[in-house]
Amino acid sequence: MPPTPSLRREALAALCTAEPADKAARTHALWQRWRALGADDAAAWDTASDLVPDPAQPLPGRPERPVLVAPHAVAQRSPFTREGLAALVHAIAHIEFNAINLALDAVWRFAAMPTDFYRQWLQVAHEEATHFGLLSEQLQALGHAYGDFPAHNGLWEMCVKTQHDVTARMALVPRTLEARGLDATPLIQARLKQVNTPEARRVVEILDRILRDEIGHVAVGNRWYAWLCERQGLAPVAHYRQLARLHAAPRLRGPFNLEARRSAGFSEAELAELEGAPAERTG
Repeated sequence: MPPTPSLRREALAALCTAEPADKAARTHALWQRWRALGADDAAAWDTASDLVPDPAQPLPGRPERPVLVAPHAVAQRSPFTREGLAALVHAIAHIEFNAINLALDAVWRFAAMPTDFYRQWLQVAHEEATHFGLLSEQLQALGHAYGDFPAHNGLWEMCVKTQHDVTARMALVPRTLEARGLDATPLIQARLKQVNTPEARRVVEILDRILRDEIGHVAVGNRWYAWLCERQGLAPVAHYRQLARLHAAPRLRGPFNLEARRSAGFSEAELAELEGAPAERTG
């Protein structure tokens, strides 16, 4: 009987899975396997190995739809219409689908990290897959499915930019792109509360769950960014500025959810810099 693949190798296999429901199921199964190992899981990760993806398999695996377009080409629709609400739910589902990939990529790609790094990112992947499932169900209730609307690929593009630098990955994916969700979610919920249909209220409930979990996900990014900076003798705030310039990270604009960001582990120095950023135009 061949040996059981390491947890990191299974994370790579899940990442390469194209069909969204299958990817989510493989992620949940991987999480269950890890949970079953308990305190005896350290050897199962094979943390020292540099894994090499099969060049014949696209990375990440994704379905033919949604069609990927430039961010500015994604049409903005009013959630006060049923179609517009479905488009909004689809956009959030696409973020969560990408977030599964981002977490799985962190698990397999970066060797020689502490075991807790892999445990925490697998937990994140499992929770992102749960979010995707909730949103997919809501899309079905609105008469649609994932893939029915165009989407953009900004999250994965930053993943590619930071593929050779775990410090940059922690700085610019969970602490930058995903942290923007902490700011945006309450604004989306406020608008959905104005819609005030049963479908919109259900989306507000799902976003409550997502926001709670995402605070923890951003905290994982903050934990490992701080650990990596300390290990390398880097000043976290100054190094973040350097990485943001190097990789052309988007400029952060308010309003900011400072309470959520504090809960996710951002320092007061970082929050002070954010508060000096220009506000997002709304008109």
